[in-house]
Formats: sequence, structure tokens, C-alpha cells
Amino acid sequence: MLLLDSSASISHAILNYSRFLRLATINILANLLVPLAALIDVAFLGHLDDIRYLAGVALAGVLFSYIYWTFGFLRMGTTGLTAQAVGRGDRPTTLAIGLRNLTIALVIGSIILLLQVPLRELGFQLLSATPAVKAAGRAYYNATIWGAPANLMGFVLLGWFLGREQGDRVFWLSAISNTTNVALNYLFVVRFGWASAGAGAATAASQYVLLLVGLVMIANERPWQALPDRRKFWAVVGDRPALRTVFVLNSDILIRTLALISVLAAFTNLSSHFGTLILAANTLLMQVFTLAAYFIDGIAFATESYAGRYHGQGDRPHLRQLLVLAGSLSLITGLLFALAFNAAPQPLLGLLTSHDDAIAIATTYAPWLWPVLALGSLAFMLDGYFLGLTAGHSLRNATLLAAIAGFAPLALLAGRWQSGHWLWFALTTFMAGRTLLLGAGLRTTLSHTIQIE
Repeated sequence: MLLLDSSASISHAILNYSRFLRLATINILANLLVPLAALIDVAFLGHLDDIRYLAGVALAGVLFSYIYWTFGFLRMGTTGLTAQAVGRGDRPTTLAIGLRNLTIALVIGSIILLLQVPLRELGFQLLSATPAVKAAGRAYYNATIWGAPANLMGFVLLGWFLGREQGDRVFWLSAISNTTNVALNYLFVVRFGWASAGAGAATAASQYVLLLVGLVMIANERPWQALPDRRKFWAVVGDRPALRTVFVLNSDILIRTLALISVLAAFTNLSSHFGTLILAANTLLMQVFTLAAYFIDGIAFATESYAGRYHGQGDRPHLRQLLVLAGSLSLITGLLFALAFNAAPQPLLGLLTSHDDAIAIATTYAPWLWPVLALGSLAFMLDGYFLGLTAGHSLRNATLLAAIAGFAPLALLAGRWQSGHWLWFALTTFMAGRTLLLGAGLRTTLSHTIQIE
């Protein structure tokens, strides 16, 4: 075993910036295909004679967001574990992680199918809409739900490819899946007239296409040929300590994700209590936040891949350089979005709405984009870093504490005083809390002596 410290050779200690930037750029492009395809799908539904189909799909989309976001750990947990195995040069474990998590995703997806009726009834009981809109939403749900196993297994494939630094495969999977979705939406909605049911069928079919193409990519690579002992390999797949690690990690990521969703949902819900115009204004600015997140997440995904690999190698110098590079890129990205929408709020927000009164109120809140995007960009980058290290407990604790001690008290004051500015202050405090708490945990991840086999 070779022990290294900060005096490692220059050639070893310099991070490959071009490879990181290439992976981040590919991830960003793959991320941007999702909202682009969604916009085209909305256009198909929006041009039907009855607007209830578009409203119904949007309503059911809220339900699917909760169902699928809940299991987002299948993507996030897979990336870190895979990257660490790649960093150790452990091919059997790399393949075992993929198979293990694909099996877990298949089981969860099958359970969702078995419970589709009670999930539908509970979800639509909680959602408010006219009977006609709910009927359109149910039609979309009934078709889309059949893609649940493929969608969750697709999460695993994307995470596995990211963990192996194969961003080009992630891009092509996203491109093929979203192109299929758009083409089938045109066929089912416009040509066949299936309305919201057709949109659901197109979504489910595109999820199976992603799964099929991803599995074909793996089959063409034939990673099992490198296995030294295939009988021992299956024992690795079913290894109980490894399964326990996956369960604990996924539980931590699940709690973190639910806390994050709850904060964002509370922000929107409180905005609605301040009046329609403030809700509309905050919705516009949150769209800016979401758009920036597509870019920042591309950097965070690359950070996950590299952090996991360097952690698996015990390579602390590269981890330090990774934090500086990824943190700088994320912060610059967040600040550029804040600069653009503060320098020219009227024309840019005018692309999202024609209601001048909502734009006027959004302009008064636009300065809050500076701290929210600056701190949020660092928080999401640190999410990627700790996911790469599979330090789910750090993510769980930071997000919960920031939500309970940072966001909640200020949000309550905002609600009591009916103040949009205090609500944005609460969101800023949440982002600041996550950044500071995760930042405080960095020293532990960087302070140990490096051990490379």
C-alpha cells in the first residue's frame, strides 16, 4: 500500500479540467433536453380545442413528481457507489451495484403498479380541480403509471453511467428518450386524438425506450466478460452488508429530498396566501431558479462522478481541486443568472408572461436572486460532492436542520406579516444553512492521509 500526502507529484495532483468541463457540459445539455421536450408536449396539448386536457396533465404531473422524486435516490445513490468502485478499479463491484440497484428499482416499480389505484384515488382526492380536469388527469395517470418500472430502472442506468464518467451515454439516452416522447406525443395526441391519455402513453413508451437502449449499451459493452469468477459475483450482488449500505444511503437521500421538496412546496403555498399576483411573481422567479438549476445540476453531476472516483482512490489532493473548480463554476453560473434577470427583468420575464403587473412585482423581488442563486449553487454542488462520497447522513442532517431551524421560523413570520420579502429571506436562509452545514463537513473529508492500493 502506498501512502501519499499533499507533496504528491505534480502530474498526479493536477485535476484534468478539460475532462471535467466536458462531462459537465454534456450533463447540462442532457438536462436541458427535458424542459425543451416538455415545452413541445405542452404545445401539442395546448392547441387542442379543450384546455382541460392540458390542465389535467399538469394536475397529474404534480402527483407523478411526488412519486418519482421520492425515489430519486435510485439515481443519486447509484452514482456515488459506482464512482467509488471505479476509483478502486473494482469491476465486479461496479457491475454488481448496477444489477443490485436495477433489481431494487424493478421491485419498487412493480409495487407502484400494484398500488396504482389507491395511489391515484388518494392523489386526486388531495388535488383540487373541476371534475372535467380531474377526468383528463386520471386518463393521463392511467397511461403513464405503466412506465413506473422502466422510469425507476432508467434512474439507475443514468446514475450508473454517470458514476462511470460516461456522460455521452447519458446525453444520448436523454436525447433518444425525449425525441421519442415528442414524436409519440404528436402521433397519439395530434394524429390519433387521444388527448391526455395519448400524452401519458407517449411518456410511458419513451421511458421503456430509454431502458431498452440503456440495456443494449451495456450488453454491447459486455462487462461481465471481465469477471474472474461468475459464481462469486452473484454472491457479491446479494451481499447483505452491501444491501444494508444501499438501504441506509437511500433512506438518508430520501429524507433529504423530501425536506427539500417540502421547503419549495411551502414557499409556493405561502405565496398563494399572499395573493394571486405575488404567487404569479414568485412563480416567475422560481422558474428562473429552476432554469439555473438545470445548469448547476450538470456541474453537480460531474462533481458526483469525480468525487466518488477520487474518494475510492483515497485521493485528497484531487478532491480539494475538484471542490475549487466545481464551486467556482457553480457560483459563477448562479451569479450570471442573477445578473441577467436583475439587469433586464422586464424583457426576460416578459418571455414567460404578458402580465405586466406580475412582472412589476417580480422585479421588486428579483434582487433576492443574488443570494438565493449564489448560495443555492454552492449547496447543490456540495450535494453532488457528498453524494459522490455516499455521505448521505451529511446531506440528510444539513437539509433537515436548514429547513427546521432556518426556513420554518422565518416562513412563519412571513406568513404572519404577509411579506413576500420575508418569504424570500426564509428561502435564502435555507440555502445558506445547507451551504454552511455541508461546508463545515468538508474538513473531515479532506483531512485524512491518502491511501492508494
